[in-house]
Amino acid sequence: MSNHHQEQPIVELDIDGKMHRLLVADHPYAWQQGLMHYRELPQADGMLFIFPVKDYHSFWNQNTFMDLDIYWVADHTIVGTAFLPSIEKTGKVVSVASPEPVEWVIEVVRK
Repeated sequence: MSNHHQEQPIVELDIDGKMHRLLVADHPYAWQQGLMHYRELPQADGMLFIFPVKDYHSFWNQNTFMDLDIYWVADHTIVGTAFLPSIEKTGKVVSVASPEPVEWVIEVVRK
């Protein structure tokens, strides 16, 4: 199985005054995979999901082994945040949803 993660571009983005290196997820396969199955992310701090149109989005922790801070972004403004704990921490699938339609979702690995 090829590793698609190596091909993903990385962008630097300022979130609340701190620079983060984020893998870019801008197509359906990348959106579906997200940060599932990662146990560490040495080359980046998280992932930026770029969607073509604003919509409500929800994310879950199935096969997610790192705690994630989620930022919901509409028109380049953070409109909400959420915490998504790892599946190992919760023992069951947990999901979080955007408070309004957004076109970007940012996942930052909680250190």
